[in-house]
Amino acid sequence: MIIDMKDKLDLTDVTFLIPVRLDSTTRIENLLMVLDFLHYNFNTNIHILEASSYCNNILLKLLHEKISYDFVEDYDPIFHRTKYINLMVKDCNSPFVAVWDADVIVPIEQIITSVQWLRKKNTDFVSPYKNKFLDTTYILRELYLKTRDIQMLLRNENKMTAMYTPNPVGGVFFVNRTKYIKAGMENEYFYGWGREDGDRINRWVILGFIYKRVDGPLFHFTHDRGINSSFHSPEQDNIKYAEIIRILAMSKRELTTEIEAWNGER
Repeated sequence: MIIDMKDKLDLTDVTFLIPVRLDSTTRIENLLMVLDFLHYNFNTNIHILEASSYCNNILLKLLHEKISYDFVEDYDPIFHRTKYINLMVKDCNSPFVAVWDADVIVPIEQIITSVQWLRKKNTDFVSPYKNKFLDTTYILRELYLKTRDIQMLLRNENKMTAMYTPNPVGGVFFVNRTKYIKAGMENEYFYGWGREDGDRINRWVILGFIYKRVDGPLFHFTHDRGINSSFHSPEQDNIKYAEIIRILAMSKRELTTEIEAWNGER
């Protein structure tokens, strides 16, 4: 349900960061549904970074004027999402940041709880959902596209496909920006799709930050899966898994030294 403009909830201390590589019409539709949900329900900051081999201006023409947009020319067929998230965080001035996938939404109440926890310093990092990473299927995706009614999605949870069970951690997270930077932001050794979400949380825990989850589902709008929505090679998956194990074996002191080296390279 879209909230009237005068009733939009105040999240002006949050910036939603959405890095994208748009490879299909479906992905464009998904992104626009996500942006409509955020823009019409919250008075907040939204920043889109599109990286592709050329700028066709299609997305820019579709965006609301209050949404910030940047384009980066990138001829690499693999979308280096972790690198672009770090660039966006450095360019952001709000105390809190939400790193958001282009295909997901969560209920409004879960977003508000996440931000309130950060504001009250009850936590440093928040996943605004717990256990339920639900793929809408094409049928329910199309119905939401027509109605924009998140209550419809909530009523039909049992018709959706659970993804990344039993403990999904990707899709979206809220953070205290200062502590996120101190924790190394994104590990850019994760190149292409997959596994960076687990590494990120491992580092937060090793460094002693507070990480919490909000009860409730996340809804993922179905889309075709190309080279940037799946592991692009077995070798890269092995490299990523080895990186997870390498970081997980570190002490807090070792990881702090590692992050200082990353900051020196960036």
